[in-house]
Amino acid sequence: MQSRAELTAKNIIRHELLGLSVDVEWKNGRQQKFSGIVVGESRNMLSVQLVEGKRRFPKAACIFSFKLPNGSCVKVDGAVLVGRPEDRLKRVVRKW
Repeated sequence: MQSRAELTAKNIIRHELLGLSVDVEWKNGRQQKFSGIVVGESRNMLSVQLVEGKRRFPKAACIFSFKLPNGSCVKVDGAVLVGRPEDRLKRVVRKW
């Protein structure tokens, strides 16, 4: 039986993202991709600690691939994540 607090692909939008490993790619087709750990989140930006330092990415302009604690990888369009972290809990999410 799954615990309510367990992070899965279905509940990642309603879960805390801080501390997760992430790969960031741009929607507009830029070749460069970034990998790091999420260290901060605001309404429109996600802060990621990279090897070369901390960098902020606009949520709406990127696609994020989060590595979950169970080892699986989930790709999320940043437009779905736009909004304050505490307000994402209140938002109704359609099933895909």
